This record gives sequence, structure tokens and C-alpha cells, in this order.
Amino acid sequence: MEKTKKRAKIWLCIGLVLMLLSGIVVSLIQTGGGSIEMKELKLETDAGYSMSAYLFIPENATEDTPAPAIVTSHGYLNNKEMQDANYVELARRGFVVLAIDQPAHGNSDNLSGAINANGVYQGALAVSRMPFVDIDKIGVTGHSMGGMSCNSAVAEDNASGNPIISAVLPNSAGATYKDADGNYANIYGNRDVGILYCEYDEFGANAPHFMESDDTQSFLNFGADPSDEGFEIRESYTVYHETIDGEDAMRVVYYPDIIHPWAHFSAKATTSVIDFFTEALGAPNPIESSNQIWQWKEAFNLVGAIGFVIFGVCFGILMVFTPAFSSLRSKEIVAPMVVTDNKGKMWFWGSLAVSAVFATLIYMPVLKWGTSFSVSQTETMGLGIWSTLCGLFSVLSMAVYYFAYGKKNGFNLKDRGVIMPIKKLGKTILLAIIIAAVTYGCVFVVDYFFNSDFRIWTLAIKPFEEDKVWLLLTYMWLFLVYYIAASVSLNSFNYNTIGGKKGIGNDIIISLFATIPAIILPSIQYITYFNQKHLMWPASGMHVLWLFPIILILFTANFTSRYLYKVTKNPYIAGIVNGLIVATMTVTNTCTVFL
Repeated sequence: MEKTKKRAKIWLCIGLVLMLLSGIVVSLIQTGGGSIEMKELKLETDAGYSMSAYLFIPENATEDTPAPAIVTSHGYLNNKEMQDANYVELARRGFVVLAIDQPAHGNSDNLSGAINANGVYQGALAVSRMPFVDIDKIGVTGHSMGGMSCNSAVAEDNASGNPIISAVLPNSAGATYKDADGNYANIYGNRDVGILYCEYDEFGANAPHFMESDDTQSFLNFGADPSDEGFEIRESYTVYHETIDGEDAMRVVYYPDIIHPWAHFSAKATTSVIDFFTEALGAPNPIESSNQIWQWKEAFNLVGAIGFVIFGVCFGILMVFTPAFSSLRSKEIVAPMVVTDNKGKMWFWGSLAVSAVFATLIYMPVLKWGTSFSVSQTETMGLGIWSTLCGLFSVLSMAVYYFAYGKKNGFNLKDRGVIMPIKKLGKTILLAIIIAAVTYGCVFVVDYFFNSDFRIWTLAIKPFEEDKVWLLLTYMWLFLVYYIAASVSLNSFNYNTIGGKKGIGNDIIISLFATIPAIILPSIQYITYFNQKHLMWPASGMHVLWLFPIILILFTANFTSRYLYKVTKNPYIAGIVNGLIVATMTVTNTCTVFL
């Protein structure tokens, strides 16, 4: 055990170093090594709500030399950090950038009733009042719902009587093609406008044929009706100019061969964003659009996430070596059970397979049902119910195994840590809460000093404000059922020599089986889409996307929980910790609308 304690101390330090390194490098990238001032703001909007945002002010932007400004927006169920490719690259090129949390997202105010998608316009108003911003050069861009918000911003801007937006680039969203009477029209006037649309966008009814549509062609022809005589068929990636109201205006469509969520994590898409705003507004600090460094930010955000996991596991191990929690420590490192007969092997493989099939088959109907509830967070509710049902199925599987085979063959619930005294259970719960709180506390420390968090693509471990605490207390029970059951199944029932005598192969096998639903369903969805140009589940495109981060979450949670079990012979510590952390990640990375 002393050897285990020593290793845990070393790895704890490694985890801390990785998180610190992550914060430092991310900060240096976001601030251009000190040449860009980065601020986290709370904007009191004209619409009466508070909106969270990052503001990037390059050193070229001053009252004497005001710079062009760009407002960036994330999509539905996301947050401002998911615009990092845009704000890193645009700020490097001398643009003032305001990256917003849309209302009901991130750290912005949670609204009542329907989602108010006018955050982009409020952002544009905010930058227009900044003395270091060139008011004649304000652009807006946003992904998915953020792109729709760009179009809403133009409508508000037109109605204001004092337009301030001069360049518009919806990403993974179409443009406004027709007027109130349903006729093709140039809604954007003399603004410079582009569309970044994915060839394989899951939410575009005709995405693979987007360039052929009348709407797209009308847009590229400045609102002309495609039925007009002499109408010109135009192409993607070609910038078209026309004089509107005495000023030059441009139209362009970027059409990368990527899927919807890849559009905010793509060098191709980022190149198009840079090219558009350089053409439309002029980059104060021109840099080739192919010269991109945001990938390094994401890479070191991932380094921080790895450090986060390592720290959590090792902190938990070291805590059971303290006097307060030493009673939870096992007398020796728990060894895998030896499986000698074929029946035992059949129970192992069969239970894993049946659980994976069950989780896969119920996902779509459960998510459709679970997200139909009138609750503040429909995504959390849907994923939570699915998690709960999978957890209950795991409990049923363990009960069947125990009474049909295990009990008759020497399986002892007490010896495997399934049954324990109430006092020990109470101390277990307390320790798990401490581990989860201290580990997640690292996120707040890194955010405070470096304006950074831990993430990769759509997976994010981010800080949150007090409103999310009450939501966490509401939804966490749904996740705890699964992660506690999964930890008991993984450790107490399935920790054996199948996969190797040392148990590492067993860890990998079980962790991979846990991820099967999150791998199989997207694979079916996208293989069908790429081959047949239609989705397998067109009405559940969003539900499939939610599985992308779950692949890493499930694999990591299962794989790491084994380490705590080996030291404690207690499956509940890791189960509670994982449940609390995953619930927190889910609650803080979605939309919150109070009804």
C-alpha cells in the first residue's frame, strides 16, 4: 500500500502540472503572448437581461486607431468557449472580438419562456459603444442557432433606423432569402454577407444540394428571382460584388465537406471565416488564413482535461490514506477474480453484450420521450432518464447473475464491497462529495487565473455560477443511478482475469463495451448519410450529436473507477464521484429555460 500511496502522490503532482500547463499555454494563445487583452464581461443588455462574454482587444485597437469588431456566437446547447477557433484567429489578425454566451446559455441569464435568440444584436450594440471600435466596421457570425441569431440581428438592425452591422456570416445556418410577402429580396442591403454551409449538415433539408437551390442562387445574385430572364448560376467560394445604394457589397458561399458540429472545430471553416472578414472589414494585422493556432489551444485544453482526471483519481486514493478516511482503505490491493469455468466466462460476456444492446436500442425512443418534458433543461432530462434506465438494467443484470450463478459459486456480496455497514456508507458518500468538489474546484482555479477550462470539441468541463447548483441538485440523481450501478458492475462483479491476469485488459474490455451505444448509433447515422444522402434518424439528429462527448465520458469514467476500487474495495466512491462530475458537466453545458 505504501508503494501505491507514493505513486498516487507522484501522479497527483503530474495532474496538477498538466492543469497548470494547460492554463498557461491556453492563456498565452488567447492573448497572443500578451499583445491581446482578454476580459470576461457581464453585459447589461438593452433587452433587460445580463449576458456573459469574452472580449478580446488587440493592441492595435485604441481610441486613436479604432479597429473592426466582430461578434461571435455559439449554437444551441453550447457556450462561448466553443467559438475559440474564431476568436483566437480573428483577434490575432487585429479584430476586436466579442464572444457571447447566448441568453439561457453559459453564464448568461436564464430566461423564462421561449429562448430569446437576439444575443448577437445585443453584442453588436455593446461593441458599437466601445471607443476603440470602428463603428463603420462591425461584423457578426455565429454557428447554427448563432447563425440564426445573426439573421435576427440584421432584422433588428434594419428596424433600428441606425444600422450598425456591416458584415454578416451565418455558419451552419442559411440566410434570409425572402421578404415578408414571400418574394425573393435583398434583405441585407449593402452589407457584406456570406454563408458558411456544411455539405453534410444534418439539419439542412437539402444540404448535399445546397448550391443548387433557388434560395442559395438568389442570395448570390443579391436577391434576384431565379425565374428572371438572364439569371446567373453562381458558384461557391467565389466572391460576387454589386453596387447597392452607392456602396460596394459582396456575397459569397463557403461550402466545406464537413458535418454540422465540425463547423466550429474545423480548419476549413475557420479559413473561410478569416477570409470573409478580411475581405469585408479588412484585417488590421493580416495573416494568411491557413496560418492557424487555435488547434494548439484545444490540444492544451485537452491536456488540462487529462490532468483533471488524473488529479481526481489520485486525490481520491490519497484521501483514504488520511486518518479521517483510512477505514475505507482495503488491507491490500484488490486482485481480479479468477474465472476458471466456461459458465463464468459466458456470464461475463453475455452481461456486457446484453447491457450494450439494451442501451443502444432504447436510446432513440427514450431521448425522444425524455426531451418532451416541460423542464428547464430538456437535454439533461433526456440523457438523465436514459442513464437511469441503463443503470436500473445493470442492477437487474447483477441480480440475475447473483441468484442464478454467483451465489452458488462462492460470490460474496460483502467481500466484493457491494454490502457495507451504514456508517461506512455514510463516510463513503462524504468522501465522494469531497473528491468531486475538490477536483472540480481545479476548474474554477484555472478559470480565475487563466480564463481557461478543460475541453475538446463538444466535451467541456467548465466553471459555472450559483444558478447551476440548484439545477445540479435537481438532475444529479438521474446520473448517479447509472454511474453507481456501472461502478458496482464493473468492479464488484466483472473485475476478473478475463483480458489478462493483471486486469488491465479487463479494464479496457469493459470500458469499450460501455461506449458501444455512443459508437454504434452515430456510425449508423453517418454511414447512411454519406452513402445515401439522408439520415437514418432525421428527426433525432441532435440526439445523435449528444453521443459524441459521451464516448470519452463513458470510457474514462469506467476505466478510472477501477483504480479507486483496487485501493478501497468500495465501488460506491468512484460511482458517486463520476455521477456528480458528469451531472455537473451536463447541467453546465446546455440551455436553461425556466417555465
